[in-house]
Amino acid sequence: MRAKKSFGQHFLTNESIAQRIADSLILDGGPANVLEVGPGQAMLTKYLLEKDFNLKCVEADTDMVDYLHAHYPTLHGKVISQDFLKLDLGAVFPDGAGGSQPFYIIGNFPYNISSQIVFKMVAYRPIVPQLVGMFQKEMAQRIIATPGGKDYGVISVLTQAFYDGKYLFSVAPGNFNPPPKVQSGVIRLVRKETAIGCDEVLFRKVVKQAFSQRRKMLRNTLKPFFEEKPEALEDAFFTQRPEVLSVPAFVELTNRIAEQNK
Repeated sequence: MRAKKSFGQHFLTNESIAQRIADSLILDGGPANVLEVGPGQAMLTKYLLEKDFNLKCVEADTDMVDYLHAHYPTLHGKVISQDFLKLDLGAVFPDGAGGSQPFYIIGNFPYNISSQIVFKMVAYRPIVPQLVGMFQKEMAQRIIATPGGKDYGVISVLTQAFYDGKYLFSVAPGNFNPPPKVQSGVIRLVRKETAIGCDEVLFRKVVKQAFSQRRKMLRNTLKPFFEEKPEALEDAFFTQRPEVLSVPAFVELTNRIAEQNK
């Protein structure tokens, strides 16, 4: 089975790394629902099967789906042959009452859709308490970046508003077939249980607008939000650039905008 560029496939070949990723989920004890994204040739899957998980896998490559069925009979009925980005996550682990049971997401993610996987997790965060995944190292660093650095941006803020992130370990290209041209990194994201403290739709709009020109001061990039009260932009707060604002600062900014637009 050769890797396909169209699916962004790079098959992990290092057994110890696969085991380490499987061990990286933090569980409260007892059986847990787990969804693996992009199992491929099942290097990670076989270690997940050893655990007390109610495991399901979502795989877009039909050849890989056939491979999983042929080599792992215990996965029959548990492999979803679909694009993760088009999958209704609320229907993967139904609770029998029209809702969804919570579940964890794990995987060696295709790098070409890894940011979209994270944003989808955030959208479904009421039922996804945790994610462990392998990303291109640069992307992994962006997701968990702190204010003030070049890696800090939209995905950092929109993820960290709802999840606490931790960089676990790096993985060199030689641990894959074919080897990617970049380093890889594994991170863990654990959902925060406190509310964000502002209008979430407006929050996303503000963050994206602020970073649309990340080197400019907020008073320049956020003008569209202050058309009725442009004088508010004279506050010293708006002399800052978005890359220095923490998540709480963006929440404060969102609340300021909401208040002045009443």
